[in-house]
Amino acid sequence: MISDLEEHLIQANGIQIHYVTKGQGPVVVMCHGFPESWYSWRHQIDALAQAGYQAVAMSMRGYGKTSAPQAIDAYDMNHLVGDVVAVANHLNQGPVVVAGHDWGAPVAWYAALMRPDLFRAVACLSVPYTGPIGALPEGIDLNGLMAQTAGPDRDYYRLFFQDPGKAETDLEADIARSVRGFIYLISGDAMANGDISEPFDGHFPAGQSLSQQLVVPDELPHWINEEDLSFYVDQISSSGFRGGLNWYRNINRLPAITAPFLGSTINQPSFYMGGSTDLIAGNTPEAISSMQQALGDLRHCEIIEGAGHWLQQERPLEINKALLNFINSLN
Repeated sequence: MISDLEEHLIQANGIQIHYVTKGQGPVVVMCHGFPESWYSWRHQIDALAQAGYQAVAMSMRGYGKTSAPQAIDAYDMNHLVGDVVAVANHLNQGPVVVAGHDWGAPVAWYAALMRPDLFRAVACLSVPYTGPIGALPEGIDLNGLMAQTAGPDRDYYRLFFQDPGKAETDLEADIARSVRGFIYLISGDAMANGDISEPFDGHFPAGQSLSQQLVVPDELPHWINEEDLSFYVDQISSSGFRGGLNWYRNINRLPAITAPFLGSTINQPSFYMGGSTDLIAGNTPEAISSMQQALGDLRHCEIIEGAGHWLQQERPLEINKALLNFINSLN
């Protein structure tokens, strides 16, 4: 585990929010994704603290020691951004840098869009920025558009997650297997080792479950050990998958939530890195190009060859070097 780590619990937005800190100096708040923990930023916490920053890694809503409300609509983007705002305000260190990975990336992007007074820069991994599209016409929603893309013979993991209880039953039947298999499947190692022939983009045959798609290795990749994996399994065994899955169940609410920001963009300094084998969350050349055109001050945009979805864990040295160069440039 990380030495000299401080744990914090605050009450905000009607829930308990847990986060960890290390170091002193300008603040960097980090937001994790699914199905993870503040611990996914372990390599960045040490690097930032050693470089003279206060590293802050949140347990996001539904995870770890942060509350996991039962209501599905308690996990929409307003609530998720609101939790990051609450932590930034509680730290009371002025405008902060916000970073995000996986689902934490949209949270960080929209935090920067919605509260430029509070977030002076934004750094995201694995999920490019997608600007507000405005409320969709009646009868059309994002899930429906995803279903059209999938077609009648395929399911899509985000659609598989929609029915309350369905994905929980599937993934919680063997939490250790689910976490191990999901982490490996969308890592760069699954491709490099020949266990899959093309990157998993989230689609799979209709009628199957997500757990049937997982590739479960006997030996973990070099960048994650059994102790690391056990930490994730213990966290999810305590909280269950429901909170994290509820983030996906609010996808249809996103256009209306972001509609007030239609036509605006993120003008603060921004940073993006992705992995070349990572297609699970829209990390495509088309999305990268759209992001580059949309952001007002994108200072670093890089795709790491051979890397997968778990970028800050798979390639910590490369991420830390680029991230610190970006953050240092702000001072």
